[in-house]
Amino acid sequence: MDALKNKRGFVCDMDGVIYHGSRLLEGSKGFVDWLKTQGKRFLFLTNSSARSPRELHQRLLHMGIEVGEDHFITSAMATAHFIAAQYPGGRVYAIGDSGLYQALYEAGLSIDESSPDYVVVGETRSYNYEKIEVAIQLVLGGAKLIGTNPDLTGPTDKGIAPACRALIAPIEMSTGRQAYFIGKPNPLIMRHALQLLGCQREETIIIGDRMDTDIVAGIESGIDTALVLSGITRESDLQRYAYKPHYILRDVSEIPK
Repeated sequence: MDALKNKRGFVCDMDGVIYHGSRLLEGSKGFVDWLKTQGKRFLFLTNSSARSPRELHQRLLHMGIEVGEDHFITSAMATAHFIAAQYPGGRVYAIGDSGLYQALYEAGLSIDESSPDYVVVGETRSYNYEKIEVAIQLVLGGAKLIGTNPDLTGPTDKGIAPACRALIAPIEMSTGRQAYFIGKPNPLIMRHALQLLGCQREETIIIGDRMDTDIVAGIESGIDTALVLSGITRESDLQRYAYKPHYILRDVSEIPK
């Protein structure tokens, strides 16, 4: 644990690590307070593209944790960063919520529903047949297909809901085109997080509750990993994977001890 505590940079997943749905998990506030008092560099990284950093800031504030908007990175931000690097000033047809649109605008990209360079899909509750139909025609017309993350499902207060990969599947199947996914476990989003942190991978750790996104993202990026059992993964699940985390914790309250 000393090696973990001595890390300079911390990249933390949110749902299943800091909170679950609308409920703050035990020890989360103490962990964030420890990060602040120890002068650690930290980011909350979420594969969801739905909310903006401001909305995530307000969500944590409502739960009693105050951190600045600059401590958040989303798959929408990483997606916008990627597209802007590939095609500065590019045009995008987006299916998503406010977090995705804000990230695209801030990256200097424009929304175009007639002849975009990219079709980008993220999580949204306003998903409908008409948007799928438009996306299919645009992709067949030459637009490149991007998914903000490869998650099939995501947790909600009501249970499991379809996430990006499930929403983009009809477009892939109808066009025969495979989407490129930016979020975890793609090392792209991890490199973007390291740039924002200003840390080297050797001095950073990623903390998450999912073996198939958080832990494999760290392994593929050369970053040490800590799995917390406060979210979706149980210790009995570990035998199903060909890789393992560097640390296994009950929850983040174990770190400041």
